[in-house]
Amino acid sequence: MDPELIIALDVPQSDQIIPILDALPPEISWYKVGLELFAAEGPRALEPLRERGKNVFLDLKLHDIPRTVAHAVSSAATCGAQLLTIHACGGRAMMAAAAEAASASNIKLVAVTTLTSLSQDDFNDLGIERSVADQALALGDLAIAAGVHGLVTSVHEAAALRERLGPAPLLVTPGIRPSGGDVGDQKRVATPAAAVAAGSSYLVVGRPILEAKNPAAAASAILEEMRGAR
Repeated sequence: MDPELIIALDVPQSDQIIPILDALPPEISWYKVGLELFAAEGPRALEPLRERGKNVFLDLKLHDIPRTVAHAVSSAATCGAQLLTIHACGGRAMMAAAAEAASASNIKLVAVTTLTSLSQDDFNDLGIERSVADQALALGDLAIAAGVHGLVTSVHEAAALRERLGPAPLLVTPGIRPSGGDVGDQKRVATPAAAVAAGSSYLVVGRPILEAKNPAAAASAILEEMRGAR
């Protein structure tokens, strides 16, 4: 599959979604709803996207006991999400339970290996002795073995994961910034071209598009860079 762009809807209210959809190129079919919006409005936050026929990436990073996560996966599928995040550090049993729950629907699971806001210094603070790259590979292996459909990983680990796991797993890469763009609170970022070259399936971009003076032009520039890197 050709890599696709996912727009991160990091907004506090769902009534802000339709103006964003109207402002961006119609060829963008994927949109991410995260914790801020879902905590505020719950499943109702997905309705504007479903009404417009858009694909929903529900980014909740589930991490709990296996039974609770399995039930949450089933609920997310009922809400109309096509893609859902869980935390790989929840362990083998949790991910296997989530994968079994997902098999009853069309929802796909992607496991977060390491947040792009974390650096090696943060790992040291947490007592994690592996390097960031080794942690991503180890958790990636664990997630795919447990039946998860893919991974959320920074571009810096994506190439190694793609080489190790082959073409089938989905690789979702946040922390995408256009060349010269502000990195914000992300510590491990990369350009759209670098993400495509690394084997990413989905590139997640929020603020560089939504906070641009011309969001449509910013989105089109990223899409063009992605096409040029294929």
